[in-house]
Amino acid sequence: MKKADIFAFFERLAAANPHPETELESVNDYTLLVAVVLSAQATDAGVNKATRRLFAEVDTPEKMVALGEDGLKQHIKTIGLFNSKAKNVIALSEALIAQHGSQVPEDRDALEQLPGVGRKTANVVMNVAFGHETFAVDTHLFRVGNRTGLARGKTPLAVEKKLEKGVPQPFRLHAHHWLILHGRYICKARTPECWRCPVADLCAFKPKTPAPKGWKEPAV
Repeated sequence: MKKADIFAFFERLAAANPHPETELESVNDYTLLVAVVLSAQATDAGVNKATRRLFAEVDTPEKMVALGEDGLKQHIKTIGLFNSKAKNVIALSEALIAQHGSQVPEDRDALEQLPGVGRKTANVVMNVAFGHETFAVDTHLFRVGNRTGLARGKTPLAVEKKLEKGVPQPFRLHAHHWLILHGRYICKARTPECWRCPVADLCAFKPKTPAPKGWKEPAV
């Protein structure tokens, strides 16, 4: 995709959603980290449903360790892979206490050393909690990057590097949120809704999905 098209691509996404945010609910940096760890191979809505009561009671590493693995499982048992996730959350909480003064570190390498925290999770925390211009590549962003031609790559890291190189200001801070939300609600995996896509004319995907019968473009 050409530089001018990339700028127009993000300009339109920004116009449609000027202040994008993660859909994961949290009350501080620590609960954000926990929520992102729990969201692996799970929906944000499912994680939020499980964590609302949990985060009302448990919002520090110390409280999480006190709750214990079995207690945490009771809160998150509706989330996929909850056994291994509970183990990781307790372990990362212990590591935060022992190594970081109970604070979430503002460093990607340090974050990735925590149990259950990979590059994508670290990038989300760096962006949302600390305002760094990182690009967290989940399945939605990976699909959008490749399908549209915005950032093609065979691995999430390759797509991330393309975005790092190609996304212009003033869009870098919120770019991954716009792309994730675009993939979640418009550029869907099985049937992308091209007929209502604000960047369809800039997108390399062919053929475009036609509008369903009876659909009318809303009046501006």
